[in-house]
Amino acid sequence: MRVHHLQHVAFEGLSSIELILKEKGHHLTATHLYNGQTLPFVSDIDWLIIMGGPMSIYDETTYPWLSVEKTFIKEAIDAGKIVLGICLGAQLIADVLGAKVHKNKHREIGWFDTNRSSETDQTILSAAIPPQFKAFHWHGDTFDMPADAQALASSEACKNQGFIIHNRVVGFQFHLETTLHSASALIEHCRDELDDSHYVQIESDMLSNKQRFTDINQIMHAVLEALEKQFS
Repeated sequence: MRVHHLQHVAFEGLSSIELILKEKGHHLTATHLYNGQTLPFVSDIDWLIIMGGPMSIYDETTYPWLSVEKTFIKEAIDAGKIVLGICLGAQLIADVLGAKVHKNKHREIGWFDTNRSSETDQTILSAAIPPQFKAFHWHGDTFDMPADAQALASSEACKNQGFIIHNRVVGFQFHLETTLHSASALIEHCRDELDDSHYVQIESDMLSNKQRFTDINQIMHAVLEALEKQFS
């Protein structure tokens, strides 16, 4: 399949997703929006992945490409493409589908227990997402659930951690793609967000357990495989 991803900053790329999709033989392309690159035609892609970023979905004055990106995401959804949004990407999907995106009660950064919703059992991700897992989180905003969405997960700090619509549009507030390298890059570029609040871990706690990255990458692999099987 032709998989295209949208990247908002240089340090938040596909991470483990890239290796997984390449091993499966998919053709990967990207638009680096922060570099002023232009978007493809929706008809030229099968699968759209929208990555994270430190900006808000409402920062269109500072990042004018956000408005163009939102239009593109909506077109991809309406055209029946597979669409996967991660963190900011999930918030963008929720926004273009009419759901509210707003500040979460808590900033959530680091490894925290994430619980699968019972609604997940009726979706193609029922076998991919464990009942409980430690996900990597880095967000201050959250989304309300879009219309027709089935909830996927929640955490103590954030009620809406994921959704799926018609078994092809998926939004994760948490990160399953993160590697030790990409987590280190996030810390390096966004260290000012480590404010020592209740749900914000210190750098050493985020990087000390390498097995956690392996575990979430395996869940990401299962999610991608479920989406691939549904539409291949």
